[in-house]
Amino acid sequence: MSLVEPPAHPDESPPRRPEPERRDADRPEKPPRPGGRPRPVRELVLIAVLFGLYKLGRLFSSDRVTDAFANARGIWDLERALRLPDEAAVQQGILHSETLIHLTNGYYAVVHFPATVLFLLWIYLRRPAHYRWIRRVLVGLTAAALALHLLVPLAPPRMLPATGLIDTAARYGPAVYGAPESDMIANQYAAMPSLHIGWAAVIALGLVVTSRTRWRWLWVLHPVMTVAVVVATANHYWVDGIVVLALLSVIVLLLRPPTSPAGASPPGVSASGVPGSAPSVSSSSTTG
Repeated sequence: MSLVEPPAHPDESPPRRPEPERRDADRPEKPPRPGGRPRPVRELVLIAVLFGLYKLGRLFSSDRVTDAFANARGIWDLERALRLPDEAAVQQGILHSETLIHLTNGYYAVVHFPATVLFLLWIYLRRPAHYRWIRRVLVGLTAAALALHLLVPLAPPRMLPATGLIDTAARYGPAVYGAPESDMIANQYAAMPSLHIGWAAVIALGLVVTSRTRWRWLWVLHPVMTVAVVVATANHYWVDGIVVLALLSVIVLLLRPPTSPAGASPPGVSASGVPGSAPSVSSSSTTG
């Protein structure tokens, strides 16, 4: 009997200890998908806080009445020097029909805010890859507008006798504003720039970029109609719209929309290159 153990067979290996199972807490979390949909509660709180700060900030310039009317006279004179069309000609186009006046006033009062909310909800649910981009563009534009509200308080043309315009909402209804001196909700001396036009342009931009149909360009009619409405109701000057569209152009140049993944077709074009035949995208898709 040998006292030395025989050498192990070369094909044999020593038994391995079983590795302890990794608990779920030790497993690395999957990184979030790029362009994924943010959590709804956090997003609602964020938007509510930002909108509250915007509304509060607007009120800081509500007592600069003298500056607001001086700036209004300056804007009116500038428009005449630039030979821009007379806002009174646009208003005369609706004054011949009381029904048209009510429709125009209603569009100004009702469409602006609900349309923006519905648009954000649609982008959030149906085009999550573009939602953050749209939100950043909207927040950037609103912040830039707020800065101008504070720097350049401006009385709307309906308050400036030199324009010859009437306040169609106050005379015919529906009216959104009360007397400026007692209005604690809205700052009526924040006409520069027009966020009615700015937000309408963001809606059209977002729907044109993310829609999958050749008819998507019809969404441009929304900001066009908004320009006509805010001028006809004497709530804004032409310059208010020009300035907000210039701000939006700069913001879009700085905040580029998300690019489609490699091999993806652009909106409205299928993989075969036929416009308008691209399949619809489900709400769980990460492409815009």
